[in-house]
Amino acid sequence: MTLPLDDALSFFQLSCGRWRSQRSVHHLLHRRAEAGGSLIVVEELAADDQRLLELAHLHGQDPAGLVGGCWVRWSASMAWDKAGEDHTGESVIGLIPTDERGREGLLLRDLGYAEKAPASSVFSMDDRNGLLLSTEYETMSVWERFAFAGPNVRVRSSTVEGLSNNASFCIETRCEPEASQRPGASAAGSTSESAEPALSLLGW
Repeated sequence: MTLPLDDALSFFQLSCGRWRSQRSVHHLLHRRAEAGGSLIVVEELAADDQRLLELAHLHGQDPAGLVGGCWVRWSASMAWDKAGEDHTGESVIGLIPTDERGREGLLLRDLGYAEKAPASSVFSMDDRNGLLLSTEYETMSVWERFAFAGPNVRVRSSTVEGLSNNASFCIETRCEPEASQRPGASAAGSTSESAEPALSLLGW
């Protein structure tokens, strides 16, 4: 299914809300797959939000180029987690298009997901309105594709090459408002409600 998404900002606006993610990670070195899941909350930020302005300065970019962004929080766990291991976090994300249609450009984060440091990605949208991301870290390269299978279902695939070599696939479903909980709440922090390490854009 291809939704009518004009640009990357529209993609992120549709991504706002509360999501539950089920994930399978294939560790190429171990030749084994690991399952997990997460609770993710995405809130839209206006282009003039102070957090986005600070993010642009952090990356040496002109804040005037921002069209908007989002604030993402997540609570997660994976099958191979050790006792007491915690996968909760948050990140601010900003979009700076480099084309007139807003379908290509830079995605800025104050916290990377493959390495815990500020990171920037090159984004583009394909002919089926999927969002493609390419991120270069010091020790690894990450490629991702996000796509909506409907307004309340999103799928994501990713490949990591470098010190960590893996491929993953996620299915994310939008939570019903009355049933969803914010990451950090007692239920969201339990392993039965969560599961995805800080390896995703948007917790994600």
